[in-house]
Amino acid sequence: MKMPTIFKPVEKPPRPKRYIPVSQKFTYSHIVAMIWMITSIAISLPWVYQLGAYITVPIALLIIAGIAYIPGYFNAFMVSSLLFDKQPVIKESFPTEPITILIACYNEEKGIEMTLEYIKKQDYTGDVRVIVIDNNSSDKTAEIAMSAGVELEMNVKVIQEPNPGKHHALNTALNYVDTDLVITLDADTLLQKSAVRKIVGRMISSPSDVCAVAGTVLVRNSRGKFLAKMQEWDYFLGIASIKRLQGLFQGTLVAQGAFSIYETNAVRLVNGWPDAIGEDIVLTWRLLSNNRKVYFEPMAVAFTEVPESFRHFFRQRSRWARGMVEALKVVKPWQQSSPYTKYLTGANLVMPYLDIVYTLIWIPGLVLALFGYYWIVGAYTLLVLPLAMLVNYILYRYQKHVFEELNLYIRKNILGFIAFVLFYQILMSPISVWGYCQEVFKLKRIWK
Repeated sequence: MKMPTIFKPVEKPPRPKRYIPVSQKFTYSHIVAMIWMITSIAISLPWVYQLGAYITVPIALLIIAGIAYIPGYFNAFMVSSLLFDKQPVIKESFPTEPITILIACYNEEKGIEMTLEYIKKQDYTGDVRVIVIDNNSSDKTAEIAMSAGVELEMNVKVIQEPNPGKHHALNTALNYVDTDLVITLDADTLLQKSAVRKIVGRMISSPSDVCAVAGTVLVRNSRGKFLAKMQEWDYFLGIASIKRLQGLFQGTLVAQGAFSIYETNAVRLVNGWPDAIGEDIVLTWRLLSNNRKVYFEPMAVAFTEVPESFRHFFRQRSRWARGMVEALKVVKPWQQSSPYTKYLTGANLVMPYLDIVYTLIWIPGLVLALFGYYWIVGAYTLLVLPLAMLVNYILYRYQKHVFEELNLYIRKNILGFIAFVLFYQILMSPISVWGYCQEVFKLKRIWK
């Protein structure tokens, strides 16, 4: 008996996902942001007229724009951009290029040995050379770094730089670098075991016009005081989301000194790190203005110490705000070569206005609302919250995936998250305003 022929259904190949060019992502995100802002304006007109009855409609519009319209626009742009974001695959997963790691130190005797131990534990198989720069320390940083290098059997060179200032330390060390790639690492920052491999892999897998890659920096001491618990979410959600957004448009605005990789020659071409309180910001903007690109690698993770006292937190964040103003003065947004970096750096021109409105108007308005006067803070201001929560949720899901890939886990810091969402900006805006004032009035620079 002849067996019947069995025909297997032909499986259709999976339909390739449609590639959306960066220019279209940029346009689509702006369209979404504009729709959100126009809708917000239409809904909030009664609020505008109510507040305008006391201070005139034009002034009311100026205030509400700083409180709701512009922040809402930026949030909508971020949400839509993050939804478009898909990190390219690292083509070279196990690079072996020789690299040099620069660690600028000022009185770091307590932590430099552990920092070197974590470098030693890296799964990177290429040649790793470490230069520790003792920047006029008064403790035993240099001696401990030298002995740790010997004990760990690492290629560690310790040099002295007597002139205070991180830029002096890094530029002196740059003269000793003979590798094509150089990594900067803060002395209190610990590398996850695949961090170097991931960041080098991203660098050499990128197009030739990419001259730097920023790593992911997260909080190391999140079990410390409550201020550190709040900062854990700022680094995990806030800073990471901004870097993902900027990386999508090929212009990460800060290849942070805490953990980033650079082309050595690209740094030399812009005369190294500048004499600025935000030396890494100005350096990155100069690289971008030279028609180069800066990427972000979310899988290259390092953990850093964050301030636990309000005094140190205040100084750090005001320093960051001041550094942004310095960068705007040195490299104007319209001097950037890419339209995306023109927009991203140009957005920083609006930040002082937003922080001033938030500090001098929104916070007093919040106090008035507690007593039943809803002129400034009321139901309409709550329209920003759903979008902010959506941003945090989208990034949380993505970051969770990153952590799972790296066999890390997200600590259940619920109180820190609630405080971050509700109160963090109330701390940040006044501190940022003080940072702007420091630069405008040329006050003394304070690094620590």
